[in-house]
Amino acid sequence: MNSSAHDLPPAAAATADAAVVREATDRLLAATEALEPDAVTEPSQLPGWTRGHVLAHLARNADALINVLSGRPMYAGAEIRDADIERDAHRPLAEQLADVRTASDQLDALFAAQDDEGWQRTVELRNGVKDLASGIPFRRLIEVELHHVDLGIGYTIEDLSAEFTDRETANMAKRFTGHPDVREAIELRAEDGRSWRTGAATGDPLVIVGTPAALTGWLTGRTTGSGLSAAAPLPVLPVL
Repeated sequence: MNSSAHDLPPAAAATADAAVVREATDRLLAATEALEPDAVTEPSQLPGWTRGHVLAHLARNADALINVLSGRPMYAGAEIRDADIERDAHRPLAEQLADVRTASDQLDALFAAQDDEGWQRTVELRNGVKDLASGIPFRRLIEVELHHVDLGIGYTIEDLSAEFTDRETANMAKRFTGHPDVREAIELRAEDGRSWRTGAATGDPLVIVGTPAALTGWLTGRTTGSGLSAAAPLPVLPVL
């Protein structure tokens, strides 16, 4: 990923991100195709989910983002979303991979069909959250990269690109800023001196230092904070 991709105009940044989504999806599919067929039934690194649940979620998330870009509700409802994942989680590995590939290809085609005006329109996601359409490729990249880690097949937080972890650290800092369940003021500080403020708006922040990869792992609930240092115990963050 170009290190300045997120500094480009929205349409150009979205197009660049869409290309990285394709690369990340191909990487995930290639790694998963190498598994033994029964590996899909084994536990993932997400509590209560098998690898089949993770793959089913990735396919249905692609469908959901197609809905978003097409002006439809992202999901028909939370219960339906969960039921669709549970329904699809128990299929054979080959069927799972074909579904992820087909849904991802359809989303990729929709990305390719966007013009400048299309990328700059406002779209609505779950729970009334709104974003520019140009933000959707990075949202999909987050899903693909973090769930590749969640599959527990050798791809770890440390394998994520520096560009991705920089952006995801900033993204999660924004997400937790003012969050009612994060009562502490927090300063996330990379080892090169860059910093992101999050949590409560007032008070002396707890400074948490580490690489963006370590910060991303903790902020997204993929690690307990390994590789990070702070003067006090790390706060308990909300479950995503």
